[in-house]
Amino acid sequence: MADEPVIIEVALNGATTKTRNPYVPITPEEIAADGLGCIEAGAAIVHQHDADGGISAARTAEQSLATYRLVLAERPDAICYPTATFCDPIEERWGHHEPLVSAGVLRMAYADPGSVNLGPIGADERRPSSFVYVNSHRDFAHMIEGCARLRLAPSIAIFEPGFLRVVLDYADAGRLPPGSFVKLYFGAGGPYAFGLRPTELALDAYLELLGGRPIPWAIAVFGADAATCGMADWALARGGHLRVGLEDYDGHDRPTNVELVERAVAAIEAAGRRPASPSEAAELLGLPR
Repeated sequence: MADEPVIIEVALNGATTKTRNPYVPITPEEIAADGLGCIEAGAAIVHQHDADGGISAARTAEQSLATYRLVLAERPDAICYPTATFCDPIEERWGHHEPLVSAGVLRMAYADPGSVNLGPIGADERRPSSFVYVNSHRDFAHMIEGCARLRLAPSIAIFEPGFLRVVLDYADAGRLPPGSFVKLYFGAGGPYAFGLRPTELALDAYLELLGGRPIPWAIAVFGADAATCGMADWALARGGHLRVGLEDYDGHDRPTNVELVERAVAAIEAAGRRPASPSEAAELLGLPR
């Protein structure tokens, strides 16, 4: 483990607005430039949302393709993947992956195994402040089967412990596609109303569920900086990887995505390890493409 490089995934934008942080990239050109800067700084995987908020699979595919072509023109080894679209049924919600595969720009895809309330907490029930992000067991099966069919590595978000139990059921049945990468999400408070707190005990609870299965995993912290709140150190000591970026960050300062990657690199180097290049990450995960 000491000699194994650490995969850094950077989540560039998401719900973060320029009002909240003026450095968040929005357009394909901004996202591509930021992603390339993050790869240069040490990231191996780039994750992004499109400027229209995922209104349709066709629009997300169009926006993502414009971004990825700019990134891959300079870094053919880059690993990029988009978020969900917010439309139903699942065939439409996940439908942006096939055109991106046909265009030759995709090696990874999101696959979310459960449902959760997303958005800020609101004490006043008359003022709705969240929405239910729904992924049924059938939906997850569609994503996993799509990854296997299109030869994509599933990037699997674990917002709650029950999500991981679904993934382990697939793993134990031999149905997880090659390249599967589990992200263990922790909620540091603020507007984030889901997930275990970012503590060493919470991480160990997830690892107890994993039970030593050889599934690569990373930690991510919503509402804080994973690289400096302690979670990075605990994860690195246990053989994990790191996800950082302005999608997740909610601190008092206004860092860039590159600065968040640099903080992650500093934590990795302090642990006596080094960040993985995109090619090394692809090899570590066993990406099928």
